[in-house]
Amino acid sequence: MAVPEYQTFMAPVLRALQDGQPRPASEIREVVAAEMGITEEDRQELIKSGIPVFDNRVGWAITYMVQAGLIRRPRRAINQITERGLQVLRDHPARVDNRVLTQFEEFREFKSRARTQQQAKDDAAQPASSAEAAASVGAPRETITTAIKENNAAVASDILMRIRERDPAFLEVLVLQVLTAMGYGGAAGSAERLGRSGDEGLDGVIKQDPLGLDRIYVQAKRYAAERTVGRPDIQGFVGALHGAQADRGVFITTSRFSQDALDYAEKVNARVILIDGATLAELLVKHNIGAQDSETFVLKRVDEDFFDES
Repeated sequence: MAVPEYQTFMAPVLRALQDGQPRPASEIREVVAAEMGITEEDRQELIKSGIPVFDNRVGWAITYMVQAGLIRRPRRAINQITERGLQVLRDHPARVDNRVLTQFEEFREFKSRARTQQQAKDDAAQPASSAEAAASVGAPRETITTAIKENNAAVASDILMRIRERDPAFLEVLVLQVLTAMGYGGAAGSAERLGRSGDEGLDGVIKQDPLGLDRIYVQAKRYAAERTVGRPDIQGFVGALHGAQADRGVFITTSRFSQDALDYAEKVNARVILIDGATLAELLVKHNIGAQDSETFVLKRVDEDFFDES
């Protein structure tokens, strides 16, 4: 039999985890293959990168359900069903797919990060089923672009989860890496971690010139996804900037900012840039920090000049 598309594996994956025990993906694949009658021959089918099609599709089923909160990863490479996942399996024992996952805000946010603004508007104007149908009949170039965006959004979310599992010092070093990769500091400048006693709440500084006359201070907060950074946190950061006689800073968190915090940062005299967890993860993927290129595809087109008789 041909290996089914990834959504077909969602319910079997949840059934493989329904006893509540944490399991690696390899063990889940064995249970799913046995339930669905996937033969050894089927499992030998490979995609271009050399990964088995079956492994890849089960992996995507797991990834999507992690994004929707049906599965959690208590530690690296280990998966465990959540209470939400158990409830979804009870409500949809025959099939779980993206339409089911769309009811959860976390999954909608994940999908929105994989769309362009125009795509998001188009999807909002039609039912989920119609939006999926429209995407499935898109031109090849559009389909490839959408697939890349979705893949990178999944990688970004996974990276963010892993950062939250590390200690605060890891994040303090990481944010300086990504800001340097973005071009801050330049060839003649430097980046220095300050995360120690007496740093007045400032975790790092980027010197834009050799003498350090032009400086950008950084604060990094490793918070859980449900934690919101509010206005008092930003006020404290602005106070630390004033204490350092600085007028520019970047506040980065692995969670999100309240609207009050965003409004305050816009109005304060010091130039303060706020980067939330989703944006941080996107920047890490873009600059290949904690991520790496996996495959390269070349899309051909007709060379019109070659056939131009004039």
